[in-house]
Amino acid sequence: MTITNLRPSALAGQWYRANPQQLKQEVSGYMDHAGSLPFAQGEVVGLVAPHAGHVYSGPVAGHAFAAVRGHRYDTVAVLSPFHSGQIVPMLTTAHDGYSTPLGSIPVDVENLSRLGERLDKLGGGSIIRISRDSEHAIEIELPFLQTALEGGFKLLPLMLATFHAEDAGLLGAALADTLAGQNALLVASSDLSHFYPQEAANRLDQNILDAVARFDPAEVLDVYLNGKGQACGLTSILAVMAAARRLGASEARILHYDTSGTVSGDYRRVVGYSAAVFLRKSDDL
Repeated sequence: MTITNLRPSALAGQWYRANPQQLKQEVSGYMDHAGSLPFAQGEVVGLVAPHAGHVYSGPVAGHAFAAVRGHRYDTVAVLSPFHSGQIVPMLTTAHDGYSTPLGSIPVDVENLSRLGERLDKLGGGSIIRISRDSEHAIEIELPFLQTALEGGFKLLPLMLATFHAEDAGLLGAALADTLAGQNALLVASSDLSHFYPQEAANRLDQNILDAVARFDPAEVLDVYLNGKGQACGLTSILAVMAAARRLGASEARILHYDTSGTVSGDYRRVVGYSAAVFLRKSDDL
């Protein structure tokens, strides 16, 4: 089916390669480099992946998406911060699909509608639809998903302009209720600390990652609120963790961590990147 109302790519040729063959080869290379993963059993319910330009965060993102390489999902919910600033807490696209050099991805309008209804019942507010947004934190993940996953999938895009824990909890609950019984993947698009010297960034980021690894959203929030760690997509991480837990995930794994200094060579002001998975083990079913 041809999608006519497509959100055009805002990143191709700038944040990642515009040539489809080169883009697919580069993204595949990042996943190839991830190598063998540290778990043999368990179904991946959710991911955390960074959202800088591919040249910077691609090697880390490759570890996250290698965890679902060759898998099939009907719906992928990608949650990200909204970097442009809005007074409304939650936004989504008004388009019927997203365009990248690797093709178009249809928006899951049915699940978006159901999610909006569920949020309203929970008192979580409305999801505002916008056109031709320039938000990079969702789009940057799409070539990885298009390359990693078998078959087609629908996208449930959510851009969050809120840092309230209550909003994250309500969204996580509504997402879980909406996607229960479906073959769905959750993706939290988030970088970690920004523009600290390498050693300070490592300390801040490790505190967040330790809390994520313990699969404890309350601890993640506490680390952030007490200034012990940072994540620009904090609400996305909290909501995905909450939803994944309600969908049966019981374990979190940190797959990889690095900073922009590895690529830029500048360790005076780095950005932290991480890859993580949330797993539902067979004995949890």
